[in-house]
Amino acid sequence: MTEETDGRVWLITGCSSGFGRELAQAALAAGDRVVATARKPETLADLADAGGNRVRTAALDVTDPARIDAAVRTALDGFGRIDVLVNNAGHGSVGAVEELTLPDLRAVLEVMFFGAVAMTKAVVPLLREQRSGTIVQMSSMGGLLAPPAFGAYCAAKFALEGLSEALAAEVAPLGIKVLIVEPGAFRTSFGGAAMHRSRAIDAYAESTAATRAAIEGMDGTQPGDPAKAAAAILRAVNAPDAPLRLALGADAVDAIRGKIAALSKDLDSWETVSRATALD
Repeated sequence: MTEETDGRVWLITGCSSGFGRELAQAALAAGDRVVATARKPETLADLADAGGNRVRTAALDVTDPARIDAAVRTALDGFGRIDVLVNNAGHGSVGAVEELTLPDLRAVLEVMFFGAVAMTKAVVPLLREQRSGTIVQMSSMGGLLAPPAFGAYCAAKFALEGLSEALAAEVAPLGIKVLIVEPGAFRTSFGGAAMHRSRAIDAYAESTAATRAAIEGMDGTQPGDPAKAAAAILRAVNAPDAPLRLALGADAVDAIRGKIAALSKDLDSWETVSRATALD
């Protein structure tokens, strides 16, 4: 077992590609240690080779409690502690609300909400005992706004953000930080084969066709650089004044500002009606 002085220990879900892989590489470059996980651990062989004794790998399905326990045990057996948990595992889903089947909706929530919650609950007691650590919840600008055809995906991210905001207030007195990351479009595999697509109903072509077309054509065209996103997340993890929510990408900043402006406009326009509901 290595000592605490050998760098922080990161437990990262979904490291086969995208943000998870870039975060693992960034943490290693910073001198930290990494437990990299994926459903297919053979996809992590190059990370293990590059990191040497500072990397452990584990097969992890975040919907499987036994696999979660085993991944946490891998971190503790290999490095003695966990300092940063990154809940990154997930996949996209496109389809109007009526087009979604309930099993498909539940499957999205199982991975991106309930799986992240299960991972968080498995690690928080360790962070609480050591009175330090950070939980990084990989959300999306879709955790604050919901374009047409992204109802399932955004439902999972909205739920994760609500739970994480409460969690942040609960664990702050215990020395634990929570960071909610809200990326825009980054050059990952988000729009590829891993994206679930609901069957289309013709009546929704007008409202969802643009979203479906964007998904089909987005691979290789996204403006965001995942390596720069990983560097920004490391910076926030290191910062004593880190925000609760970290938007990544100009598109995320613009979209979130637009949502805030729309909320403010509605609140102001209907304030008199809203305030007139008290008992006389």
